[in-house]
Amino acid sequence: MKYNTRKLVKPGDLNANNTLFGGALLRWIDEEAGIYVMTKLDTTRVVTKYMSEINFVSSAKQGDVIEIGTEFLSIGKTSISLKCEVRNLFTKKVIIQIDKIVFVKIDDEERPSPHHKTLENLQFNH
Repeated sequence: MKYNTRKLVKPGDLNANNTLFGGALLRWIDEEAGIYVMTKLDTTRVVTKYMSEINFVSSAKQGDVIEIGTEFLSIGKTSISLKCEVRNLFTKKVIIQIDKIVFVKIDDEERPSPHHKTLENLQFNH
């Protein structure tokens, strides 16, 4: 798992219980995972197709710094799949785990489009 993005939990990110709002966290994950896929497929024309069960393991509170990690799982003709984990930067306590997120490359009409990438030519140094 490679952790590329860090976020500071601020007052506007909190729910009624004064912990990190799950919707804010999912937005950050979708953005980070999307950027990860864009770097692998060399295009910004990707959309989120699928997200597996989301496991909220623990919460984060105002002032916590979290980090978002992604890891490649597999590649298809039009898609790329990865998993994600978010943890507290300092304590390393896991906040959320998602076993599978699938992104699909799309064409100008927003239809799935072959990305012409293979496991051999994916770049993993981003």
